[in-house]
Amino acid sequence: MDKDIISSNHNISINQRKNITITGVKKIENFDESEFLLETNMGYIMIKGSSLEIIKLDTYQGDVSIKGKIDSLNYLESSKKQEKQESVFSKLFK
Repeated sequence: MDKDIISSNHNISINQRKNITITGVKKIENFDESEFLLETNMGYIMIKGSSLEIIKLDTYQGDVSIKGKIDSLNYLESSKKQEKQESVFSKLFK
């Protein structure tokens, strides 16, 4: 029961476009140094930037901290998430 309470929180904190902390993360779908695709309690989030890397991952609490230059953060509809995954696979098999 406590896990449901913990995972229902969703917050985003960005510090000087260099560090971002996100709570309520269910799963990291995909990531590399230029973008992260995260599933959260409030939907999918795409983070774009450069030199991005995970500095903290707490799977129990659902907290993720990322450092690097943050250029954008967008919430995605589930259909756009599926299109994004398809484009990642198409890049791999070109």
